[in-house]
Amino acid sequence: MTATATPLAPQDDQLAADFYLYEALLSDEERKILLKARTFLREEVKPLVNESWSKGEFPKELIEKFRGSGLAALAYEGYGEHLPAISHLLDGMLAMEMSRVDASCATFFGVHNGLGFYSIYYGGDQEQRDRWLPAMASMEKIGAFALTEPLGGSDVSGGMRTTARREGDTWILNGAKKWIGNATFADYVVVWARDVDDNQVKGFVVEKGAPGFEPVKIEGKIALRIVENAEITLTDVRIPEANRLQKINSFRDVAEILRFTRSGVAWQSLGVMIGAYELALDYAKERRQFGRPIAGFQIVQDLLVKCLGNITASWGMLVQLARLQDHGIFRDEHSSLAKAFVTSRMREVVAFSREIFGGNGILLDYDIARFFADAEALYSYEGTREMQTLIVGKSITGHSAFV
Repeated sequence: MTATATPLAPQDDQLAADFYLYEALLSDEERKILLKARTFLREEVKPLVNESWSKGEFPKELIEKFRGSGLAALAYEGYGEHLPAISHLLDGMLAMEMSRVDASCATFFGVHNGLGFYSIYYGGDQEQRDRWLPAMASMEKIGAFALTEPLGGSDVSGGMRTTARREGDTWILNGAKKWIGNATFADYVVVWARDVDDNQVKGFVVEKGAPGFEPVKIEGKIALRIVENAEITLTDVRIPEANRLQKINSFRDVAEILRFTRSGVAWQSLGVMIGAYELALDYAKERRQFGRPIAGFQIVQDLLVKCLGNITASWGMLVQLARLQDHGIFRDEHSSLAKAFVTSRMREVVAFSREIFGGNGILLDYDIARFFADAEALYSYEGTREMQTLIVGKSITGHSAFV
């Protein structure tokens, strides 16, 4: 706990899940930003969620709301409204806050502000940063990140089928991508393709409306229904050399971007846990059976305490992960362990929380069904649990188990 920080937020903004007072680790200024975000998400975002989730549609007015929030690019020196760049701890807690309200909205923002923005911030030269990032920081332009392919997920590093062929100062892209969030409406899509000449993966910023670039919304999802994931077909898409990310030379550079953003998915998963737990706790206090609130039943209390234990353990892990990031000693295996562990605990928490609702737990009106379904997507994207365990396993044993 910092010397200047007050131990708790105002009573109305305290989280029932913050049993060990983790928010007290933030400075007073950082907590003001977090509480501002909490108010914005509660008042501006939450009212849009259930109807949009039910329809499987992204509410375009959400972009305008986020533009006015000042939340984009806060973690990037020189681009966000808050200078200097915020700490990794606050950045993580902001991702947590978004998922605590809705994982789809958190994913939309994370794709833009994390995968899309960081790809250009890390992989672009200064001219490219100056050209694209200010409009992305204000959210006048929205970003996306196209890596996964219809036939390539976990093996995409060595089996990428999308190709890039250079002709003078132009690159020609051919192939397909799948599950690309925001791609149906994004202004800038970072597309990863294998250079046919040197067999190395390179990054290209494809701007909206490029001939041959065709994103089609994926229908029929049971999770993250608000996110507009797309399957993209690239047919002789011509991209100028000026749109090739100049600092990306191989998949190792892509892995650096994923290392940075994977920790954000762990924070999002913590937010899903907290949102589900809060719903279950409130419901248990209100729902009466056998003449009294079910919160007074031993089995219900056991489920709630299991949820709280998972939340508290995961939060503690992520606090230390943020410290490692702030001190520059953050490695792939650190984010992989967090992603594998926290998403696994998330699955337990949403299941326990839904159980407390009984039959009402499958109704969207009670919100918990949305959390239960959305958790499955977070469990799988940005690297499955199995792939994360292999990264950690290689680190601790010195032996690679990748096939």
